[in-house]
Amino acid sequence: MTWLVDLDEHAASRAVVRALRAADPRTEVVRAPRAEPSGLVLCSRESAALDELLSATAGAGWHVIVVAVEKGLEPWSVLARGAADVLTWDGDPEAVLARVARAREVDELVRAPQVSATLRGSSPALAAALRDLVTAARFARGPILILGETGTGKELAARVAHRMESGSGPLVVVDCTTVVPSLSGSELFGHEKGAFTGAVNVRIGACAAANGGTLMLDEVGELPLELQSELLRVVQEGTYKRVGSDTWHTTRFRLVCATNRDLAEEVRAGRFRADLYHRIAASTVRMPPLRDRPEDVVPLFTAFVAEAEGRREPVRLTSWVERAVRARAYPGNLRDLRQLAQRVAARHVGPGPVTPGDLPPADRPDRAGPAVSAEPDEDRDLGTLLARVVRVHLAAGTNLRDLRERVAEVALDAALSEAGGNVRAAAVRLGVTDRALHHRLAEARKRTAVS
Repeated sequence: MTWLVDLDEHAASRAVVRALRAADPRTEVVRAPRAEPSGLVLCSRESAALDELLSATAGAGWHVIVVAVEKGLEPWSVLARGAADVLTWDGDPEAVLARVARAREVDELVRAPQVSATLRGSSPALAAALRDLVTAARFARGPILILGETGTGKELAARVAHRMESGSGPLVVVDCTTVVPSLSGSELFGHEKGAFTGAVNVRIGACAAANGGTLMLDEVGELPLELQSELLRVVQEGTYKRVGSDTWHTTRFRLVCATNRDLAEEVRAGRFRADLYHRIAASTVRMPPLRDRPEDVVPLFTAFVAEAEGRREPVRLTSWVERAVRARAYPGNLRDLRQLAQRVAARHVGPGPVTPGDLPPADRPDRAGPAVSAEPDEDRDLGTLLARVVRVHLAAGTNLRDLRERVAEVALDAALSEAGGNVRAAAVRLGVTDRALHHRLAEARKRTAVS
């Protein structure tokens, strides 16, 4: 089923609906997007209704294609607000439905165990990265460049890309930080017996080992300049020579490179070849840091603790521990979170939840969070607690409008605090667009200035 929201509901848009339903009877016109994460929106102009719909779907990580019923809809601002694509209706329903079918296929692949069990999480930031990764790996044959900070799961992403291949060739991983220039590329290209001191046997090298499969070059930004030209030949022509040999060998593999460096800056500084950079960056995927995935922190942490303890199900956390885990910075991203989970697992005992004492002293918050009561109860009914706060404000004479604004300001402050000041991450947490959050922040500053 393809859901379709018609924001215009006039003669022109109804004609488009009829054409789409005639081409695919499974197309269902709805008032609001359904649970299926890919769908269509018909409109002829930008509007508050379009902004609201895109804000909700972008916050959920959905893939929404906007179809402009009439010419004049400016696509770039619509894309910036969360749309996946903007098409202009030209009378061909198949062109539109093909985009929806591709989006649905990508969504199914992202949810498949071969992806979801390797790169876990449900945040919109991760979903967007996985869509890019799956699209590049399944529907193209060129090299893939995976960018991201340390610990964001770049090698895991390479493994996912490899699994998207229809063949069953090997995955060969080379850590470029260990490639020694003095050995002139033996790690990549292999060597003949006696090619240099210590070469007592023939070595085939990573390029030969990856034939028919995938070669991942981890931290490719560390590859010595003298080897980059030789790698370029392999990428372009599929040929190479072993060290100490004049014989050309051929190989065919999918190249996946990963780095935490800014390769464009490395090119400008002369530390990385421009021609190689443009070859390996045929498709680029950026893995999001953990601070842009606030929804994933606690579920990943509980799963990591359970894994470290040998449990099948995630452990539970007390409210104090959950807040501490959410508020903590993770400069090492997933690697940092996993190491914290392992330290906690070493202290946690029994079937009960993880308690504050299970956090090692060095991992505890510098100060306690805002206390609601002297004896916090992790099972407190949050609805009751909120009702108490509302009653206090009502008793003080606060009206509904002011109360609504105050709650919104508190939510903004809390989201920004938990996201470390990152507006994008806070917007994702609140389920609004970056633009909407900037607007709310500006309005809050105006009210503060007036008061």
